[in-house]
Amino acid sequence: RPSPLPPFPAMKYARSVAVVALLAAGDASAAVHMRRLRHSRHRRGEQQAQSMTMEALYPFYHTTEQISAELQRLASSCPGMTLKSVGGADRSIDVVSIRAPGTSPVNKNFLLFGEHSRELISPESGLHLVRSLCGETDLSAQAQAVLKDSEFQIVVNGNPGSRRKVETGDFCLRVNPDGVDLNRNWDEEWQPGAVLDPADTNPGPKPFSEPETQAFKQLVQEYRPTTFLTIHSGTKGMYMPWAYDMEHLARRNQPQMMQILKELDAKHCECPFGAAGREVGYSCPGTCLDWVYDKLETSYAFAFEIYTGSTYATDLKERWEEKMSDANAAFIQLNGHLAHEQFKDIFESHPSSFVQLKSQRHEQGRSSTECFEQFNPSDADEFKGVVENWSAAYLEMAAKVAKNLRAGNSTSTATV
Repeated sequence: RPSPLPPFPAMKYARSVAVVALLAAGDASAAVHMRRLRHSRHRRGEQQAQSMTMEALYPFYHTTEQISAELQRLASSCPGMTLKSVGGADRSIDVVSIRAPGTSPVNKNFLLFGEHSRELISPESGLHLVRSLCGETDLSAQAQAVLKDSEFQIVVNGNPGSRRKVETGDFCLRVNPDGVDLNRNWDEEWQPGAVLDPADTNPGPKPFSEPETQAFKQLVQEYRPTTFLTIHSGTKGMYMPWAYDMEHLARRNQPQMMQILKELDAKHCECPFGAAGREVGYSCPGTCLDWVYDKLETSYAFAFEIYTGSTYATDLKERWEEKMSDANAAFIQLNGHLAHEQFKDIFESHPSSFVQLKSQRHEQGRSSTECFEQFNPSDADEFKGVVENWSAAYLEMAAKVAKNLRAGNSTSTATV
């Protein structure tokens, strides 16, 4: 038989139990500490993410939900304003219509803001325009005078699905939620495949493949505007058709459109203005600017690029003024395309969505902050100045077109 185990002293047993208890307590304490550490790190991560959002960094901008709420508020009190949504539940797009009661406007203005989601300042200027037309800004008197001869249909935020992502801090995002560039998805000289950066200029699998552009097309077809304007940012420029090449020059209302751009440019932009275009040998899918002018025979069609960072803007202004002091360049600007060799150095340094060169095929990578500051004002005072300046420009454009239409100084037959 095995010998029995020696007796275990009571005191030694008590000490062992105590040690085990202490170790267990230590493990529990360590576990609690680890949980607290993980929670702290998670909170810091959340706080860091929240600190990089548009609302945290630039609280003077409106979120997509705030834009919609503001439009709903205005629709409840603004004379002659109606508001509807198009585009489906997942990409609902607000459409504003304003026509002053008791008027018979000759000019129907369709304005499209926010096709590119990173260009936050575009919808902000559209919202300011709506507020002006409703009598809520310092431009109210000017707006009321314009409404005597002009009515408006306005898409304030044309790419809300991707704008929401930009608002979380993805400030370089340009395309829609499907990765398609909405301003390359129109059926005007459309071609498959992105010529520039595929991440930014994917034209989609076919023309009007996207719910947003399908909605835009239906809206403009039903509205039949006499004036069309699309608003962008990233540089400064004011353009008229054609955007797709240098061989075809827009003839319908060409002198009238050029004169309007010239007058608006002197007061509001001091930047390149004239016929958009592509460098010879360089093809690109069509834009809304060309489609509306061609397919709908809209009398006046324009595209404005309304903001670039202050350093870029100063350089652009100086280069443009120097170029316009050359008589040959000035002649080409009035009678040709801005994609002409004469202006190549300007647009190589200041890329545009409407004047494009083969040398712009590959964009340099930019940080989120760099993207924001190129496309949008990062200062509240500058933000205020931009939306006020361009809202006034939109109103003046409408007034100038209406004056021409009243006087019969417009043609309705397309000639290219």
